[in-house]
Amino acid sequence: MKVKQIYTNCLSQGAYYIESNGQAAIIDPLREVDSYIEMASERGAKIKYVFETHFHADFVGGHLSLAKQTGAQIVFGPTAKTDFEAIIAKDNQIFEIGNISIKVLHTPGHTMESSCYLLSDEQGENKAIFTGDTLFLGDVGRPDLAQNSELTKQDLAENLFDSLRTKIISLSDDVIVYPGHGAGSACGKKMSTETIGTIGHEKATNYALRSDMNKQEFIDELLDGILPPPAYFSQNVRLNIQGPSSVDMVIKRALKPLALSDFKKILSNKNTIILDVRHQKEFVKGFIPNSIFIGIDGAFAPWVGAIIKTVDTSILLVCDKDRLQETATRLSRVGFDNILGHLQGGINAWDVNDLDTMKSISSENFASIYKNDNAIHIVDVRKASEYNSQHISGAQLAPLGNLDKQHDKFTSINENFVHCAAGYRSVIAGSLLKKQGINNVINIEGGFGAIKETAIPLSDFICPTT
Repeated sequence: MKVKQIYTNCLSQGAYYIESNGQAAIIDPLREVDSYIEMASERGAKIKYVFETHFHADFVGGHLSLAKQTGAQIVFGPTAKTDFEAIIAKDNQIFEIGNISIKVLHTPGHTMESSCYLLSDEQGENKAIFTGDTLFLGDVGRPDLAQNSELTKQDLAENLFDSLRTKIISLSDDVIVYPGHGAGSACGKKMSTETIGTIGHEKATNYALRSDMNKQEFIDELLDGILPPPAYFSQNVRLNIQGPSSVDMVIKRALKPLALSDFKKILSNKNTIILDVRHQKEFVKGFIPNSIFIGIDGAFAPWVGAIIKTVDTSILLVCDKDRLQETATRLSRVGFDNILGHLQGGINAWDVNDLDTMKSISSENFASIYKNDNAIHIVDVRKASEYNSQHISGAQLAPLGNLDKQHDKFTSINENFVHCAAGYRSVIAGSLLKKQGINNVINIEGGFGAIKETAIPLSDFICPTT
């Protein structure tokens, strides 16, 4: 028996390869499926099943492509309704893979079709459980993503409480937990940075599995501090229900070079944006006016979803040629398929006299300005939890995730000194602000991490306005 976790850091997502006696199964595959097929081929195995724990909201799955290319059967848990052929399993239904088996445990709560898959070895012993977004390490899935207007998040939270106590807590402590996500995913609040755990450890450390917790206490704690889901989540669910198309066409369009004249002609369409994915240090030196910066060397796909919001948006790329395929692949993971091409020659093809720039200073220079100017205006674009942990005294909080609703935090009189944790999100914020006509923005390089190394005074109280 072989079990391999295939973890994608950009999405904080775990897919899984399971194999026994020449047969294999994939759990929660990403949209680009070649790696799964190659893995099975190299090991002389045939992919028999594609198991989906639920209809994913934070990424577009590869279930349909994998089934078409391998002949594997797609399996969803009870109550799932798809627009393509799939096995809608019954609770406790068992699927054989070589000499091992997987049992479907229906665990509604994150969504109503959510299911976990319990793996038993050749001797019939329970060895591992693939929990999807039902149980994370240190947390559980958010209960506000179901595509059914009749169900409230309170209703789903009640279902999740029951699922955890009837299907999960009864498992042996030594059963391995393979979750769908880890820290950094928007599908939970306080997930561990670890990506593999055990039932015993979760019983001992996960608030949601406390034996002394009643249902109402569980609901209250689960819903406390939960942020609205990113706008693209519902669109990804729709794509996963319909059955997403192959990623190959998305990549093909991204690889299409556009001459400057064609690039400008397409740009005249009001529903088209320029997405510049170069490194932030290069972006601030010169970029096409009104470009949105989201660098490929960061948490690219989730920020694309959070910032651009609508998957139907037409995208023109400014990108280094050797990163085009990677960029298109990562855009497709979150359903942003409408790439119209890239600027041939990259940023160098644009008239240098028509480039915009973003002022950017070191933390040391910022500290010097701070020391000599009591009226300095500072805006922190990190999450509220980061700000509340520690922040610059007097800094305004304007989280990047809902920056479009935070314009009152910026001044039109003085410069706005903007920072995040390390200098990535602040440049995203700067590009959005400049696109919206707020040009008096100065980016602080290195973000809060660099600022802490200076003598600037910091606060750690929770701001009452956040």
